[in-house]
Amino acid sequence: MLKGIDQRLSAEVVHVLMLMGHGDDLVLADVNHPAAAIAKSTTHGRLIDMAGCDIPTAARAILTLMPLDTFVPAPISRMQVVGDPDREMPIFARMQTVVDGAEGRPIQMQALERFAFYDAAKRAFAIIRTADSGPYGCFILKKGVVDLPEL
Repeated sequence: MLKGIDQRLSAEVVHVLMLMGHGDDLVLADVNHPAAAIAKSTTHGRLIDMAGCDIPTAARAILTLMPLDTFVPAPISRMQVVGDPDREMPIFARMQTVVDGAEGRPIQMQALERFAFYDAAKRAFAIIRTADSGPYGCFILKKGVVDLPEL
């Protein structure tokens, strides 16, 4: 363990977050998402598990270290409900509360059709599968810039 790092963040999660650069995407998925199959196509190439965490808990922990991109209008994508793209699932509002709180401002989310979401997930840097039972607990977070002091 290290000071100041949420205990839910494994060394592998922290390592992946450190490897990611500005504009890279991180997928947070529920247990229903085909994460293992899709993870093979990502930059990282293998699945990361955050067992014991639901989506909001995992996002809250990750966003203590990773800022969201401020150069795009919607730094988070979520999956649309199949057959009812305007339907709002409870997880959408829960996630919205987490990301708004983490960033200290309203964050816009865009909705993607199921297969468009899968295609975007394949282009992501990495996929983290949570223990969230879903449904529709699938989000893509675009990493922003960390403003660091000069060395």
